[in-house]
Amino acid sequence: MQLAKREKYLIGLAVCVIVFAVLIQLVIMPFVDGRQRMQNSVAAQEKNLQKIVRLSQEYKALEQDSETLTERLASRPGNFTLFSFLEKAAGKAGVKNNIKYMKPSASTGKGPFKESLVEMKLEKITLKQMVDYLKLIESPDDIVSVKRISVQTNKKETQYLDAILQVLTFSS
Repeated sequence: MQLAKREKYLIGLAVCVIVFAVLIQLVIMPFVDGRQRMQNSVAAQEKNLQKIVRLSQEYKALEQDSETLTERLASRPGNFTLFSFLEKAAGKAGVKNNIKYMKPSASTGKGPFKESLVEMKLEKITLKQMVDYLKLIESPDDIVSVKRISVQTNKKETQYLDAILQVLTFSS
């Protein structure tokens, strides 16, 4: 069977189109897909690198804070206790007789530092006495801070306040 020139031309064109389509599917598309995957992988790795850099900076800051805390703890007197510190401050602020109770908690914490907590209740104190006492016990040098405070008016004498404080410090 003889094909006409026009039919040969169409068959040749069809073969070229098929070869071109196969070439695109088997050679060019995998290359383009691989390139896209590579770009996505690079973007993901850049995000991971940024996260690692950020975490490294946070770690260095925490390490510096830990060193500062260790230095401050070392500069505190060796016989420092939170209970006696709060008692002395209460004497200076004139609220020692207003202490209803002081409950020390056991030291807790993992790692190089342990947290010591004292809960105390002050009754029938003025606002000025409260502020003066808080100024005395909030001591960055001695690493003492108020964790929680609850203040309300005294039920019997409304010109006075009752307060429950949770005061904490760290020890090594």
